[in-house]
Amino acid sequence: MASLRIRAAKEGDCGDILRLIRELAECEKLSDQVQISEEALRADGFGENPFYHCVVAEILPAHGEPRGPQVVGYGLYYFIYSTWKGRNVYLEDIYVMPEHRGQGIGSKIIQKVAEVALDKGCTQFRLAVLDWNKRAIDLYKALGARDLTEAEGWHSFRFEREAMRELAGR
Repeated sequence: MASLRIRAAKEGDCGDILRLIRELAECEKLSDQVQISEEALRADGFGENPFYHCVVAEILPAHGEPRGPQVVGYGLYYFIYSTWKGRNVYLEDIYVMPEHRGQGIGSKIIQKVAEVALDKGCTQFRLAVLDWNKRAIDLYKALGARDLTEAEGWHSFRFEREAMRELAGR
């Protein structure tokens, strides 16, 4: 019988992480927006000052199985700062391959990121979810997350590259 391991990603996992990023984008009907490369993931996550951190969910084969470990999910996160609360962690992506869902893998990824956050002295763990993803919303609420749009009316905004250029006068 195979078992599951949640572990910190290694530089050699970048190919699997990119594969899963593409699957997630396809699931969200946003495939055309994926512009990241495996090389950029390596440089940005495994250099001297990483921009992100990542955990992977790996299925370990049963003893005697010829196939090696298989990466079936990931959680990509980074640290942010709240002027009111201090250190925070932001989970940018969480994804588990469809054929491995319903086994608690997503919850274990979230649990691992929460452990990292607590070890780093974070006071909050933040994430965003598309409004149509009811299954994920229900999971996050069941795990104890508060929906800030419902509770406090917060809305998320983003400046894209062209808007940033305009703002910066470039």
